Amino acid sequence: MTAFGPTAQTGSPCHQRSPAASAAQERVEPFLHVEDQRIYNPLEDRAIVAGEPDFAELLALAGGAMEVPQLTPEVRERLVASKWVVPDLDDLGTRYRLKYVSFEAHTVCNQGCYFCPVSEHRREPYFMATDFYESVVQQLAEFKSTIEGVSMIHYNEPTADKRFVDQVKMLKSYGLPPAVLTNGTGLTPKRVDAIMEAGGVIYLSINLSTLDRERYAKERDGDHLKLVMRNLDYMKDLPLAPQMEIVVLGKGDAEHKQDMAEIEARFAGSRFEVKYYEVMDRAGNVGVGIRPPSAHVKLRGCEQTGSRPLQWAHITPHGKLVLCCQDYHDHHVVGNLHEQSLAEILEGPEIAKLRRWVYGVDEAPADFICRNCIYALTR
Repeated sequence: MTAFGPTAQTGSPCHQRSPAASAAQERVEPFLHVEDQRIYNPLEDRAIVAGEPDFAELLALAGGAMEVPQLTPEVRERLVASKWVVPDLDDLGTRYRLKYVSFEAHTVCNQGCYFCPVSEHRREPYFMATDFYESVVQQLAEFKSTIEGVSMIHYNEPTADKRFVDQVKMLKSYGLPPAVLTNGTGLTPKRVDAIMEAGGVIYLSINLSTLDRERYAKERDGDHLKLVMRNLDYMKDLPLAPQMEIVVLGKGDAEHKQDMAEIEARFAGSRFEVKYYEVMDRAGNVGVGIRPPSAHVKLRGCEQTGSRPLQWAHITPHGKLVLCCQDYHDHHVVGNLHEQSLAEILEGPEIAKLRRWVYGVDEAPADFICRNCIYALTR
């Protein structure tokens, strides 16, 4: 998935339990994304870069070359105030910052793309009840100050739902920004007009892998290219979203590069930005695409349009919350909205445990999904 939405407001508080911090020792924040020239805190949505004050000390802390007591009082005070150093408490894993949501209202997809698990393991059709959908939207609205996009997809085709436009309108009515990622088959002129009348969406991404009709039908198990192109031609110059993309997925070969060139030329001068993406193996869920050369030994976080365990909620049509977008078979369910509130799940023990695994605070099992994912951080 590609990024969507505006830049977050720096400094918005993360959601957490109220710790009795006064007597606790201090440690470097365990949920950091550490690079040589940049360190990012997904809970604060804040980065510090090389050359800025305290960067060298923070890098040494994060790498284990320094302990908090070795800091000068002035540096320690600044790092504590900006939450790079935190109380060393047992419940650090209960914290989160809800920045993005993947909210799937049904299981249906009208295609079976070779790069998607749907092509091999199609799910039984199931549609979330409308009243339950609204109850989830109401809970999401409690976090609207930090949410930058609600993606109406997990592994379905969102426009396959006859309620699609009503769902867009409902999200907007609660102050939430809808993000539409689609194959384009159901984004008809009538629906485009209705969405435009409602004020548009925050982000639109169309996955279009080729302009060759025969290959399109073979690779996606659906002869839909003519329909898709009609829809795209209708919307290409309309301000349907501030960010409009066509994603060209392929295997990184000469054919893929040729497809990219043809699609770029076809939509040159339109509102669509055409982007090139090589398919990945979905953490082992499909047999093609980029994958790690071997299972990751050390896990140090996640970076796929933000941190999946800290900044995302992935909601299935059955009301379950799962760890991330690669978890197609729901191996890591962290809660059920039919039984718990969204807030209870996001600060509950199951997701806290998985956050600790993802960031290497606790040792994850050998078969943990992140060990075979290209988006896992390892330092």
